[in-house]
Amino acid sequence: MSELTERAHKLDAVDELRGKREEFVLDEVVYLDGNSLGALPAVVPGRVEDVVRRQWGELRIRSWEESGWWTAPERIGDRIAPLVGAAPGQIVVGDSTSVNVLKALVGAVRMAGEGRDELLVDATTFPTDGYIAESAARMTGCTLRPVAPADVPGALGGRTAAVLLNHVDYRTGRLHDLPGLTAAAHEAGAVAVWDLCHSAGALPVGLDAHGVDLAVGCTYKYLNGGPGSPAYLYVRRELQDRFESPLPGWNSHAEPFGMRTGYEPAPGALRGRVGTPDILSMLALEAALEVWDGVPVEAVRAKSLALTDFFLECVAAYVPEGRVECVTPVTHAERGSQIALRCDDAGDVMKRLIEQGVVGDFRAPDVLRFGFTPLYVGFADVERAARVLAQTLT
Repeated sequence: MSELTERAHKLDAVDELRGKREEFVLDEVVYLDGNSLGALPAVVPGRVEDVVRRQWGELRIRSWEESGWWTAPERIGDRIAPLVGAAPGQIVVGDSTSVNVLKALVGAVRMAGEGRDELLVDATTFPTDGYIAESAARMTGCTLRPVAPADVPGALGGRTAAVLLNHVDYRTGRLHDLPGLTAAAHEAGAVAVWDLCHSAGALPVGLDAHGVDLAVGCTYKYLNGGPGSPAYLYVRRELQDRFESPLPGWNSHAEPFGMRTGYEPAPGALRGRVGTPDILSMLALEAALEVWDGVPVEAVRAKSLALTDFFLECVAAYVPEGRVECVTPVTHAERGSQIALRCDDAGDVMKRLIEQGVVGDFRAPDVLRFGFTPLYVGFADVERAARVLAQTLT
């Protein structure tokens, strides 16, 4: 047994989160793609069966009240809230991340007021965020300016209505300065909108503490909600009365069953709702979130950093020098919960890794991505992944 293998077992033995692994459906595969799709929490299948057979099959329409279907978007939003540093009553769950980005950006421009006709967007953003930002700019008559996150403070001005930024870069795993960039946006009089897809459930976010205005995120990555599980929208309490969604559906009406022709928005974060929620996915997500009971996000962050540190150490020890290049920042303050390695034949390498039981993913043209989900990834997994990577590259 190598020194690194022995150390991995010792680290797993003292890991305060090690028991959480038993709450997921896992096999012998080293699963390092939770930053794309989280593993299945073991409680979900039984809960979904109950939703289908009893709540839908037996209670049918009565379940909107008796099973709490109608209040699920805000109830589950309150369940997510502590994971992103938000007090209750500010998050509503529903629709996709893309739809919520549109709501947030158009709503931000409308709150920004007259004379502000410019949108700044993270130049390195996930493509869809860019597409939506471009559409939102057209809808609101704004000019769209792609800017690298580090350059945002110098790009802000009196015309800036809103800034859309990613907390963690999906390709490199770089963690951006949410407190500093939010403060810079506010100093310029702009609205700060954050995409939390690659940070929620992996590290502390601090939405309330840092005065973030609006935020969106998916739930199928580190929150383990399942493929296509509904996203969420955060609207800071102080802004809720001013938030005007570009998608005023009947579910966000002050009297949804009044069937009035005129629209009157519901109070609070509820005005972020649109149409009938996807109940099956919604309640699967609610069940999945139970794995977070008793888990402080700070403990998750500490283990995430330890896992990624250990992975880099193992890669340096096992992989031939010069074969891969780490593009994820080494500094903890700039690192999310993934490691991205640049490799000339990355696509083929990832296919071979998956064949050997190590699952990450590939991002064109040359990046191997490995996501570390602290609730179910252990140090032995990390050591094995690095060892198999070295064998694949030799």
